[in-house]
Amino acid sequence: MRFIVSSTGLLKNLQQISGVISSNAVLSVLEDFLCELKGNHLTLTATDLETMMRVEMEVAEGRDDGRICIPSKILMEYLKNLPEQPITFTINEEDLSIEMSSTGGKYKIGGEKADDFPTEPPTEDVTAFTMRSIDLIEGINKTLFAVSNDTLRPAMTGVCFELAPEYLSFISTDAHRLIQFTRADIKCPMEDSFVVPKKPLQQLRSTLPADDSEIQLSYNGNHLFVQSSTISLNCRLIDARFPDYRAVIPNENPYTLTMNRAELISALRRVGIFSNKTTSQVVFEINGNSLQLSAQDIDFSYEGRETLSCQYVGEDMKIAFNAKLMVEMISNLDGENLKAELSTPTRAGIFRPEEPSENEDLLMLLMPLMVGI
Repeated sequence: MRFIVSSTGLLKNLQQISGVISSNAVLSVLEDFLCELKGNHLTLTATDLETMMRVEMEVAEGRDDGRICIPSKILMEYLKNLPEQPITFTINEEDLSIEMSSTGGKYKIGGEKADDFPTEPPTEDVTAFTMRSIDLIEGINKTLFAVSNDTLRPAMTGVCFELAPEYLSFISTDAHRLIQFTRADIKCPMEDSFVVPKKPLQQLRSTLPADDSEIQLSYNGNHLFVQSSTISLNCRLIDARFPDYRAVIPNENPYTLTMNRAELISALRRVGIFSNKTTSQVVFEINGNSLQLSAQDIDFSYEGRETLSCQYVGEDMKIAFNAKLMVEMISNLDGENLKAELSTPTRAGIFRPEEPSENEDLLMLLMPLMVGI
């Protein structure tokens, strides 16, 4: 088995799938890239048993088709320190030795049997639909930050995909906040839902092109398969029931607060510096079209206060939120202004963009803190 490939081209493709490889793999073969050569076509695969990612590329010259597992760490380090040039890989399939020849250099490492590499899960009884790559990336960006890290509640450690013939919704929650992002221009074959873990979604976000290219998503009871023109990913779904999130969303929040999103983020970051480090509590005191943000840390005699202008319809009220969670949440809202829907100091606040984009509906819910705590 022998092939010649561009050093930077190979590195670029390996970097797209290297994030799948676990730093504490239980099997040595899981620290490898699986390389498969067919003619001038090279397929590179990485896995951690839960997620498998594959990328395809063309080589300058290929000879003697074959398969080999190459250690990922030493290969990546070598390529990162090599300027752009063609590299010749010569693999001896009898002793699994790999010789890499570049301009003025020759290096040798040992590989592993390709038959020891995990196989891809079968694509049986799958349901498939298509969507634009940019729409999947946006759905991940809008929800992934609010995924829980609590492994005792596994369903909340991923993003729920809720399918319907008229829409596709992405939902995430960490028990303090809830995000629901719906696109009405994605048509799914039937009503269904599944929960995708955080890691494969991070990989998709960083590798898929942010354009209008079409990708295919297919799933069965255990796995999700994502296929683009050059990259494919499959991952094991979370086998747990996602919480009934609709029961948490208030049916009616009659008071509306509209204000500049960037100004609120800046003020929250400043006032939050003086809040209690455990709760990050900032109190919102709304009187007419004036919003006063205040925070204090009694243990250190810290106190911060700032007043902003807003447009408010409703009764004057005082409500408290976690400043760090709110900043992270509204930073993922689009548009110049945001609209907050409020009710009482003990009921969740709902935050939306003032002018939603076409075919999009974004709802961000944040639970309040008890004022004074």
